[in-house]
Amino acid sequence: MEPTISIPQGWQYPRFSFGQRTEQGVIIGIKYYSDDTFLANEYGEGWRYVLLRDKNTEDEEHHLESELKLLTPQELRAEIEAEIQKRLRQIELLTSELKAIPPSIVNS
Repeated sequence: MEPTISIPQGWQYPRFSFGQRTEQGVIIGIKYYSDDTFLANEYGEGWRYVLLRDKNTEDEEHHLESELKLLTPQELRAEIEAEIQKRLRQIELLTSELKAIPPSIVNS
């Protein structure tokens, strides 16, 4: 069963989704300021996105929907390919560590 998110009636649908990569970072959270709330009166109605620029830190950034820009297909491809190469190097290192473990002798 796939998880679902219900958007209350009267709210606009968000332009972006969880996990999406943008120029500002990866979207890890979304919140909505409804027009009848204090926050909407202060900052404007609409979606706000929580992003991580670097997944190895706890530093979150908050952006308005209008501030986000998606990566171009070329940028997205380059980012994903770099991540794949990094993981392949990690696998190679772990495999060589595994091979370096001496065989154990089992006494019966």
